[in-house]
Amino acid sequence: MTRDSKRKDAATVTSTGTGAVGDIIVDKDAVVDGAADKDVPGAEDGATPPIIEMRGLEKAYGERLVLKGIDMEIRPGTVTCVLGDNGAGKSTLIKALSGLHQPTGGEMLIDGQPARLRNPKDALDRGIATVYQDLAVVGQMSVWRNFFLGQEITGALGRLKADEMRKITAEQLQKMGVDLPDVEVPISTLSGGQRQVVAIARAIYFGARVLILDEPTAALGVKQSGMVLRFVKKARDSGVAVIFITHNPHHAYLVGDRFMMLNMGQQVMNADLADVTLEELTVEMSGGGELDALSHELRS
Repeated sequence: MTRDSKRKDAATVTSTGTGAVGDIIVDKDAVVDGAADKDVPGAEDGATPPIIEMRGLEKAYGERLVLKGIDMEIRPGTVTCVLGDNGAGKSTLIKALSGLHQPTGGEMLIDGQPARLRNPKDALDRGIATVYQDLAVVGQMSVWRNFFLGQEITGALGRLKADEMRKITAEQLQKMGVDLPDVEVPISTLSGGQRQVVAIARAIYFGARVLILDEPTAALGVKQSGMVLRFVKKARDSGVAVIFITHNPHHAYLVGDRFMMLNMGQQVMNADLADVTLEELTVEMSGGGELDALSHELRS
């Protein structure tokens, strides 16, 4: 069974659900069909080495240990979903991966070599880009100006090559399945999903090998969430390694190849798609054994 035929089976079972989650799953074919049926690079024989590897990674603030013994491998052309409730350690993990905070224990390897990311520039120089939930965009600037913000193409005397940047922006968005009528419009006029897509496309265009997405669907409606999930799939199929941070197991299962779950800074799950079901993800996310015990207590 391919990774996406399993996802389709799960989607069929859960498509009778109500609300946003059910609606997104009904639209499953647009998310999972197509190039995603290929095998995960290196999944069977391990031939593709990880870009990032964490071994027993820890992070402490003073005496408070907030990440404890994290083991993680991020490979090209895969989506690694990191799930967990508020306070689970997801934000701290993002900061360690993006160079905002330095781990206080364990080891991080990039391309097989020990690495220390001292700041976000170090991460970007290694091809690790982060798209945060609160997007760093300037609302009244055009789409193309935001796409090239801080990395503008200039000519003689520093003059902006506006036509070239407009063309590149439109081409890059269209390549990833987003056809905007005009990249001259203020980015504030786009939907939340479209703004997320612009930010993701920008990161890929400027050389991201690893794309960290911080809760990209958290504040979006059904249609916009579907747009972002399709884009995650396109990024994966282009060979980018995606780290998808989320608290929504349904969204994770639609695009994920590997699933890591955090609880109070500890790794409570680290499984491939072939080894976990949507139901197991959902139960673990909702508290697992703790929820079962509480349910028994309240109903007895």
